Amino acid sequence: MSHKRVTKRKAIIAAGGVAALGAAAILLPQANASQDGGTTGAASVKTLKAGDASDLASQLEKLLGDAFAGSYYDDAGKQLVVNVVNVSGDKNNVVAQAEKAGAKVREVENSKAELEAAAKTLKTKATVPGTSWAVDPRTNKILVTADSTVTGKKWDRIDSTVQSLGSSMATIKKSAGTLKPLVSGGDAIFGGGARCSLGFNVTAGDGSPAFLTAGHCGVAAKQWSDSETGQPIATVDQATFPGDGDFALVKYDDANTQAPSEVNTGQQKVAISQAAEATVGTQVFRMGSTTGLKDGQVLGLDATVNYPEGTVTGLIQTDVCAEPGDSGGSLFTQDGQAIGLTSGGSGDCTVGGETFFQPVTTALAAVGATLGDGGVGAGDAVGGGEAG
Repeated sequence: MSHKRVTKRKAIIAAGGVAALGAAAILLPQANASQDGGTTGAASVKTLKAGDASDLASQLEKLLGDAFAGSYYDDAGKQLVVNVVNVSGDKNNVVAQAEKAGAKVREVENSKAELEAAAKTLKTKATVPGTSWAVDPRTNKILVTADSTVTGKKWDRIDSTVQSLGSSMATIKKSAGTLKPLVSGGDAIFGGGARCSLGFNVTAGDGSPAFLTAGHCGVAAKQWSDSETGQPIATVDQATFPGDGDFALVKYDDANTQAPSEVNTGQQKVAISQAAEATVGTQVFRMGSTTGLKDGQVLGLDATVNYPEGTVTGLIQTDVCAEPGDSGGSLFTQDGQAIGLTSGGSGDCTVGGETFFQPVTTALAAVGATLGDGGVGAGDAVGGGEAG
């Protein structure tokens, strides 16, 4: 891993490792133009960028009320697909409104309330380390995953709970890996023998420069350095793990540290303009110090993950690979929206697997920070998006 340095007191962790060429190519400037996407449904269906689709989904959830049963982004068609229920006899007030707004509407069986009730049943009856679950709006079901440690009576408990919900409500799959937070010893940002990745530079509520990383990194050590034997450059201010998220706010010890709002992929810098909610189906990119730049899709939202250390709720499920040391690293979109912080998962970047992320919007609200540096530090330091 290489680190680009400015003056010692103004050092910011550089994005390290060699970026994955496939993902990097997608991020190069010529790929930043809007892609054309024909409509496959009604003529009123709009062609949307992922960020615009996320905004429209939020608007339609409020507009449609109980009829809204989730949504996802059709990356191939560049369309927002909205699930609706109970629209018979009320088509003009529900389907027509969503179609007029530019979404592709799909009638489904399970309502949002029913899916949430099923998730509560899983929490009550099937909270077993090595399992996770999240709503998949593309199937209108809850996808339950059990890793390789879930065997014998534990598997029977999970399987019977899923079966009791019915095949139209939930499905279960086995994962070959082991579900765990992705923290390890090694090189990047160091604290207490652990290595993690810097997620995004932020401004703390008191105006001081800081960054977000994974909460399990924040509880592992109080102080963090940018080299294994170096002096600490930042101190944990707040950390949550396990429980309602996996995030930490870490303040730079030098109040003059310049922390630009960008992700350094090793081959280019991606300016981060704002935090945004994830949308299922959206293509996303992850940067971490162990495996560099990787890409994939959002698979599920509001995921519950049962780590050996405890249960974490409210996460984003993806098929982006990650490995130990990538924890805390940034999840973002091609057009510079901050989406998540790497939490944990199963598998690796050789065999693949599931990886879960803390939503950035939730973390910012919880710690009282704002994304970016307010324009400070242009050209004088390397931005966030990495460290281990």
